[in-house]
Amino acid sequence: MKKVIWVFLFCLAICPLYSQYYLRGEIKDDRGRLLEGVKILLASHGTIPYFSGSSGNFGISLTQASDSITLSMDGYEILTKKPIDARQYQSFVLKMLPSTAQLYKRKLSSATTNLKATSVSLSSVLGESYSNLVENSFIDAGKYPETGFALNVDKASYSNTRRFISNEMKVPADAIRIEEMLNYFSLSKENTTAPKKDFSCTTKLTTCPWDQANRLLFIQVAAPRLNLDSIPPSNLVFLIDISGSMDKPNRLPLLQSAFKMLVDNMRQRDTISVVTYGGGVSIALPPTSGDQKQKIKAVIDSLTASGDTPGENAIRIAYGLTKRSFIPKGNNRVILATDGDFNIGQTSEKELEDMIVGFRQTGIYLTCLGVGMGNYKDSKLETLAKKGNGNFAYIDNLAEAQKVLVTEFTQTMYSVADNAYLKISFDPGTVKEYRLIGFDNIKNAMEDSTSELEGGEIGSGHSVMAIFELSPALKDSLAKQRNLANISLQYKEPKTENTRKQQFAALYDMTRLENADSSYRFAASVAMFGLVLKQSKYTNGYLLEDVLSLARSAANINDMHQQEFLYLIEKAIKIYHPVKQRKRKGENR
Repeated sequence: MKKVIWVFLFCLAICPLYSQYYLRGEIKDDRGRLLEGVKILLASHGTIPYFSGSSGNFGISLTQASDSITLSMDGYEILTKKPIDARQYQSFVLKMLPSTAQLYKRKLSSATTNLKATSVSLSSVLGESYSNLVENSFIDAGKYPETGFALNVDKASYSNTRRFISNEMKVPADAIRIEEMLNYFSLSKENTTAPKKDFSCTTKLTTCPWDQANRLLFIQVAAPRLNLDSIPPSNLVFLIDISGSMDKPNRLPLLQSAFKMLVDNMRQRDTISVVTYGGGVSIALPPTSGDQKQKIKAVIDSLTASGDTPGENAIRIAYGLTKRSFIPKGNNRVILATDGDFNIGQTSEKELEDMIVGFRQTGIYLTCLGVGMGNYKDSKLETLAKKGNGNFAYIDNLAEAQKVLVTEFTQTMYSVADNAYLKISFDPGTVKEYRLIGFDNIKNAMEDSTSELEGGEIGSGHSVMAIFELSPALKDSLAKQRNLANISLQYKEPKTENTRKQQFAALYDMTRLENADSSYRFAASVAMFGLVLKQSKYTNGYLLEDVLSLARSAANINDMHQQEFLYLIEKAIKIYHPVKQRKRKGENR
């Protein structure tokens, strides 16, 4: 009996030496966002790392009640705390570095120094969501000579506008982004095959067809072009929405055809993965060489639509998979294809914005492909693309998929410039007022006094056209060959922190629009088409019939996209002016 008692006492004595503690806690940033993937080092565990989970939580077994902890994550200050009590739940806050904090500021598509916004009414249609925009107004060049706007390759607005008109519906005003409509067309006269290292900039000053007292300044910027023989390997993760809302011909089946066309462009050194979400999230295809085309296509063909839409968790898993197969100096990109109708997890634009900014520093780009109608969430996809350092397209038919993923493959998928934007400084001696057409800002970003201009991603060889409407300060004869504006281009080289700048100048050298190259007349017709559809107060009585006349004088008969544009204007006239059409028919009887 005594022996049993001694054994019992001995066990009580040594038990504390081997007792287990469980350190639990959560890690947030100084905005209150839970952080996934924070590296955790404990003094008692030496150099063995642990990481916070998807909800920012962690749990680690310890053999002692207290320890010291060090937390680290790219973009945040290192945090060390000691001692910490393993018997209590811990909550840590990592402070963002200034460069990280900048990413969370609301960003503007265009900006004029010291100018504040005015309010705008809301609009929506058929359950679809669009960011509320504030149209740019005329600015006094004497008070505010400097303005700027972001460059990007986004073209979603044009194909989405085409979808509405093709379905004989009016286009919601906030769905019309004129810069994206101009982006849609190839208006550059440059050699489109020869590689080049620097941006080029061409300007043209013409008369304004809707206001004879004003002038139009066209600024066309063409991006550097990669040598096709030296395009880096790609690590692409197709993130495909297969939820129940995608079970329609113009959604999942359209995307399946689109992705199979993209697969045909892949090489042996490229890597393809497929992540799906619908009812749950699944890795349908682990990283696979691009030369295994039949295997990849078979997986894409096998997809069927059902279930809810856990988009947030799917994005996290897709980025995680991209990181695991990351190609240094390669093109690492998630391609999200969806109608944007997330209904599980974080679903608001603000929540998604905060989440995606956290992934931006990984060096992974995000391309968003939107499809569908009725529940299409344009605003969500626009937010994801911009905050994910990527681009955005809307696919309404197979021909558009061919254009985006095959014909313009390098423009869509290979970035040659990040955070690219132009700043224009007008000479008040020659320009009285100016107005940037398009590049309208989101209402809540304009109302945020901390908002600042954000550049965009530019793909290989892409050409951007922007148009200013100017009120001249002098007669043309007096202003001829005087300085009109100085133009500054700034961007970052991809995958580096190297910032590059280029300077250009625009002289006051006016040409009548009807005598200018047809590309300028066509660009003016595209811009005015958007303004008339938006019912802008700056149309000055210009009608869709006037737009059609201008476009017909410029459209290239051999360019199917420009010819299609003529058809859209004709169809829009019937939708927006049905009374006039009926009157004309009666007059012909």
